[in-house]
Amino acid sequence: MYDLIIRNGLVYDGTGGAPRKADVAVSGDRIAAVGDITGAAHEEIDATGQIVTPGFVDIHTHFDGQVTWDPYLAPSSCHGVTTIVMGNCGVGFAPCKPHQRDWLIGLMEGVEDIPGTALHEGIQWDWETFPEYLDALDRRKLALDVAAQVPHGAVRAYVMGERGANHEPASPAEIEAMAQLVAQGIEAGALGFSTSRTEKHKDSSGVLTPTVTAHEEELVGIARAVGKTGRGVLQGISDFYDFDAEFALFKRMARESGTPISLTVEQQDARPEWWLQLLEGISQAQAEGIPMYGQVPPRATGVLMGLTASANPFLLNPVWAEIASLPLEQQVAALRDADFRQRLLATDNPISGVALIDEVLYSYDKMFSLGEPANYEPHPDDSIGAQARQRGITPEAMALELMLQNDGKALLYQPLFNYEPGNLDHVKTMLDHPYTVAGLADAGAHCGMLCDASFPTTLIQHWGRDRSRGERLPLERLIAMQTRDTARQVGLNDRGVIEAGYKADINVIDFDNLTLHAPHIVHDLPAGGRRLMQKASGYTATLIAGKVAFRGGEPTGELNGKLVRGPQLQPAA
Repeated sequence: MYDLIIRNGLVYDGTGGAPRKADVAVSGDRIAAVGDITGAAHEEIDATGQIVTPGFVDIHTHFDGQVTWDPYLAPSSCHGVTTIVMGNCGVGFAPCKPHQRDWLIGLMEGVEDIPGTALHEGIQWDWETFPEYLDALDRRKLALDVAAQVPHGAVRAYVMGERGANHEPASPAEIEAMAQLVAQGIEAGALGFSTSRTEKHKDSSGVLTPTVTAHEEELVGIARAVGKTGRGVLQGISDFYDFDAEFALFKRMARESGTPISLTVEQQDARPEWWLQLLEGISQAQAEGIPMYGQVPPRATGVLMGLTASANPFLLNPVWAEIASLPLEQQVAALRDADFRQRLLATDNPISGVALIDEVLYSYDKMFSLGEPANYEPHPDDSIGAQARQRGITPEAMALELMLQNDGKALLYQPLFNYEPGNLDHVKTMLDHPYTVAGLADAGAHCGMLCDASFPTTLIQHWGRDRSRGERLPLERLIAMQTRDTARQVGLNDRGVIEAGYKADINVIDFDNLTLHAPHIVHDLPAGGRRLMQKASGYTATLIAGKVAFRGGEPTGELNGKLVRGPQLQPAA
């Protein structure tokens, strides 16, 4: 007698092979059999007309705070994700001395746009060291499996104090102390070590994250310590302004540690070619036997704007400031008042002088109405700028009209990175590369401007079924990209495949009707904090460790997840 059988589904087993009609039997937390199963079970799921996949493994999240108060980890759990990896980009909450808590919260708030009030209210701080942080997570009830990496920013501050936060160079003794802390975290169960070298990452007061200017010997010393543990991975992000020097640094980290490293790959309009240079460098490193990989997104990195979001095109306008702090209903009433609207539109929106901010707020030819269901590959002819020209009005007036839809809850979409040709062809090049993995969802972060936790749904729905503005990709390959491939990238070899002996993390998906809905604002963080939420229709059931944890993307109350400590072995054949 099996515990559960999923019958009559089309099984995409995560290996990238062709799908097959099969039943999947589960005993305990493991897959017991796949094929034509005649035995009985305590529970059955009829998957006729649906697909059956491994649970999705999201290796780039920022749930480091949220995991301490929320067992369900939405929005990821709304999109078939069964395992999350956090501690990316060098930010996290351990190790942490008591007097550094406010600083770490400010760093996370600034880098990842997570409300500091929610973090202050929600985090209980029953740890100081990284092993103690893992122990604290181990005590919590979880719906998903959770794994962590050791964040460079926290380690630097723990060892160096204010000198670390202030970008001062580490001494040899401090480098050794950081290396020992990271190795201690790996040995306690961290999957790896992460760092950030991008000037886009600043704390809540606008100061660059402390790892941006870390010297090469600091990073290589830590990487060597990871390598000496015999396990673990490295993760990094950089602007690559001096490409040769920066790439050589990451390459040296991977070479001297013998540890796989994955790097963020994004196309930016101001520097249109560097992402191709990065992919070429990764290929060359692999040819030399150095394990380097690119983490790539399945769509543009897109900013969401609107009256309910953190930003809109009038953010810096002094007339908007008159109503910025009012409740939404009062903002809408003011904006529908002809005199106020005329005064707002007659006042020029100031230029901030910060190129990235001005690009987000005022690139009307790359700004769109997101729509419902969400459209993440809009045509340039549908941009706010193009619509305004067609109607003979200003783009500001067009943007305001669109934001006022749905009682002021409508969102605008600005595909900031990876959209230079006006479509997702660059993203396809990234996805096609032999040494890239799907990632960069940033789930749990960017609460008021991004909602990319839905990347797993975009990957299979858009690229496997709906794309009309270019080539699609085989569904079996897309599923492998965010199951077996992501799991193996971080050493979780016990999941991501539907085969006897593997962990019973499984999705049953009504693929023909899978629909990604537009994001919306909710106020469900501690202290009433605001965040973007995005759901999808079509996730019939999501099993975690053999139990149905989510039906229709909503939690069943089953808390069968756990902290994953360290790499996991592949099941014996």
